[in-house]
Amino acid sequence: MMATLTIQSLRKSFGAVEVLHGLDADIQDGEFIAILGESGCGKSTLLRIIAGLEDTTSGSICIDGTDVTQQSPRDRDIAMVFQSYALYPHMTVRQNIDFPLELMGIDKADRAGRIAETANLLNLTPYLDRKPRDLSGGQRQRVAMGRAIVREPKVFLFDEPLSNLDAKLRVQMRSEIRNLQQRLKVTAIYVTHDQVEALTMADRVMLMNKGKIEQFAPPLELYDHPASVFVAGFVGSPAMNLVEGEVRDRNRIMALGAEFPYAGTGAGEVTVGIRPEHVRIAEPGAALFSGRLMSSENTGDRLNLLLDVAGEAFRVSLNERLQLAPGDSVPLSVPDDCLHVFDRATGKRI
Repeated sequence: MMATLTIQSLRKSFGAVEVLHGLDADIQDGEFIAILGESGCGKSTLLRIIAGLEDTTSGSICIDGTDVTQQSPRDRDIAMVFQSYALYPHMTVRQNIDFPLELMGIDKADRAGRIAETANLLNLTPYLDRKPRDLSGGQRQRVAMGRAIVREPKVFLFDEPLSNLDAKLRVQMRSEIRNLQQRLKVTAIYVTHDQVEALTMADRVMLMNKGKIEQFAPPLELYDHPASVFVAGFVGSPAMNLVEGEVRDRNRIMALGAEFPYAGTGAGEVTVGIRPEHVRIAEPGAALFSGRLMSSENTGDRLNLLLDVAGEAFRVSLNERLQLAPGDSVPLSVPDDCLHVFDRATGKRI
């Protein structure tokens, strides 16, 4: 079962503090949406409002065109998976999955069929008679998802569900959750502070900043065309280099003590963004600028450099291995189409 979800002029205040500032968004049938942002940006508050666990101050939430803003959580046909597994420790896996069906008043025979189908989908069949304490972290998270799936809701909500898992298991569960969502063809909203989770799992990413939506777009659009300095600095690892610059005329930007070709329409003072992975070691005589090596980090597949360029700390990430020592001068170049230019006053992309 799929559903559209529309957020209109949504505001939320706690006393005099406004934490959501007039949000608007349309989520389509079967989309996987990641809500990404720093701690305190309002992403979990937004998810709780969608679930009906928090009231709105103003604005509305519509599911399939029906305003559900004043409806109770149980009437919204939404299932939520939390960061904590929230399993009943005295119940078996079977009983945990069955519990919401029992509350819904579903016939026992029908419940048994749905439990078996859900357990098979999540590879939990061998564990149905075990208690949560006898399961691994990943298995417990599957049980929590099973308890949501078995209800066959219109919308799935995930509130940082992988935070309690180790790094290897998080990678595995990312893939499992995404594949499951695609098989079920259900609308899903997934809150995370981890940009790798958001970029690898979502159809679109809602990047939030201080209670506002900075950009709501497919993952590669956030990476390739960040709408603001905030998006540019948040998305990507290592983080984008952001330096002060000035558009001198129609085809030049002065930054980092060097002159860069520019084909844009901006003028005056700007912020120039350069991703570390787009910087190249220049051939002799072809360098646009150079930096003095401060430190290097070899991760096996990447060589990450920290340079001093005209007094600015500047990051470079290469997929080649070089023999460099601190203090070495490193000649650098950047392809013309890899510069990101933002208005310095507004922070918005030019």
